[in-house]
Amino acid sequence: MSKTTTAAELRGLSRDDLNAKVLELKEELFTLRFQAATGQLESHGRLREVRKDIARIYTVLQERNLGIVDDPDKKA
Repeated sequence: MSKTTTAAELRGLSRDDLNAKVLELKEELFTLRFQAATGQLESHGRLREVRKDIARIYTVLQERNLGIVDDPDKKA
C-alpha cells in the first residue's frame, strides 16, 4: 500500500478489514523504523504517512465505538 487512504474509504470497510490493515501498516512501520535506524531509509515521508494512516484507522474504529458513524458490520 503506497498511497494513503482517506477516512471516507476506511469507513466503508468492515472491522476485520480495518484490523488487518492496521497489522499490515504496523509491520511496514517496523520495517521503515528499522531502515531508518540502519541508515537505509530512502523515503522519510513514507514513515509519516504510515503513522498517519494507522491513526486514521484508529479514529474510524473509535467513531464506530462511540456511535458517531454507523458500523457497516451491524447492518447485516
